Amino acid sequence: MNSSQNAPSTPSGADVPGSGSKNPFLAIGLFIRQVIAELRKVVVPTRRELVLYSITVLLFVVFMILLIFGLDAAFSWLSRIAFTVPDV
Repeated sequence: MNSSQNAPSTPSGADVPGSGSKNPFLAIGLFIRQVIAELRKVVVPTRRELVLYSITVLLFVVFMILLIFGLDAAFSWLSRIAFTVPDV
């Protein structure tokens, strides 16, 4: 048997709360319930994890700054060589 044959049929639009109603308060209530349900899934990192994540981000930012600075200096040097008139 196919798994789609065992799956329950999806409810029509009128069966879902807040979907077919013109009442904005029902839609707002549904939204707030969904937000609360999602917030319950959030896992707060421990202090050690937070420190490690912060250090990792700072090291990555410093690395990217150094990389961009190095590329800028290299291209600046190359453009000076390519576009300056040599002393004759």
